[in-house]
Amino acid sequence: MPPRKTVPASPQQTLPAAAPRSAPTATSSTGRKPWIKKTPVEVVLEQIGKQEEKVAGMREELQREERELAKLQQARKVLEGE
Repeated sequence: MPPRKTVPASPQQTLPAAAPRSAPTATSSTGRKPWIKKTPVEVVLEQIGKQEEKVAGMREELQREERELAKLQQARKVLEGE
């Protein structure tokens, strides 16, 4: 393997332009939404919604796994029948 050639980097490539920091505002350049305090009821309802979505996804996965198991069990019956 030949040795690597090192190419000197230009100052523009090594040092990114530093932007001055300003005070955070509601419409900052990062695109973040302003923080809105939630009530405890809203937090719990949000957690319930997330849990319902998680359970629904797990149910779909379980159905796929059960179908795969049924296919394998049918294959076993065919193999044992010989």
